[in-house]
Amino acid sequence: MTTTTRRRFLHAAGAAMTLPLLPRAATAQNYPTRPIRAMIPFSAGSTIDIVGRIVCDPLSAELGQTIVVENRGGAGGTIGTGIVAKAEPDGYTILIHASAHSAAPAAYPNIAYDPSRDFAAVIPFGTVANVAVVSSASGIKTLKELVAAAKARSLSYGSAGVGSATHWAAERFRVSAGFEAVHVPFRGGPEALTEIMAGRVDFSLMGVASALPFVREGKLVALAVSSPKRSTALPDVPTTLEIGFADSDYNYWMGMFVPADTPRPIVDRLYQATQKVLQLPVVRDKFAPQGIDPLPLTSAEFDALVKKEIGINIALAKAAGLKFH
Repeated sequence: MTTTTRRRFLHAAGAAMTLPLLPRAATAQNYPTRPIRAMIPFSAGSTIDIVGRIVCDPLSAELGQTIVVENRGGAGGTIGTGIVAKAEPDGYTILIHASAHSAAPAAYPNIAYDPSRDFAAVIPFGTVANVAVVSSASGIKTLKELVAAAKARSLSYGSAGVGSATHWAAERFRVSAGFEAVHVPFRGGPEALTEIMAGRVDFSLMGVASALPFVREGKLVALAVSSPKRSTALPDVPTTLEIGFADSDYNYWMGMFVPADTPRPIVDRLYQATQKVLQLPVVRDKFAPQGIDPLPLTSAEFDALVKKEIGINIALAKAAGLKFH
């Protein structure tokens, strides 16, 4: 092959290699041009479902396309998350998830996806407290009374599934307080709360957004929140740290993710649109009663938080001997 011919060959080959990139670049520039599927890997009525829908409605208007919310609960959120991990990275399948995302590797060492490698974090929506609740018929009025009862006899606690934020928060509290309890996982928070109110499960550390209506109705008693500081939705309820249970706090965040290979312009478009939506008075007004506090992070900072938490959660699970079953 002569030098001239070789140059022509390399030039043609290089041009051919760039062709597949052109449609994707054009797609990113015009995004979105059709409806978007938003996967929420927990049941309807769960905290992340409530928050996700509050965001998705105005986000649909901001993007100019319908956002179709799909609930696919089970296995601590890993079923719905696994579906998104395999989705086409074109911005038309997004994941609305919570901190259970970074806890999944500790709870499910053999999951078929990697929360950090297979996803790109877009933006966090905010943080919300988990609240320890019991049935009003239980007679338990304080967190210390709950701990005393748990040490005196075997109690059960409900969660939104193995490895969910509600499971993780309860385990953190249980280990700190030094008692054993039977874990009863459900497909979502509402099911767990129903069983607590019926007296078939003893307690839960549920997201404030899910538990608050029942607390206000007097069906559940809020004993403490496991957030680092008190919840704006329950300002009179102390934190587990205030009551004296060290290392019992849990950071329950919620946010948006996309498959890892999604073009950066699409990630940026989603970030900018969602950031604008989070500032809307109508969204802030809906967030406030749910006790949702801002978590202003860039996409890169959110990615870094997830990666950091994965390592922390795995280390904590091993050190404390947490059993996610």
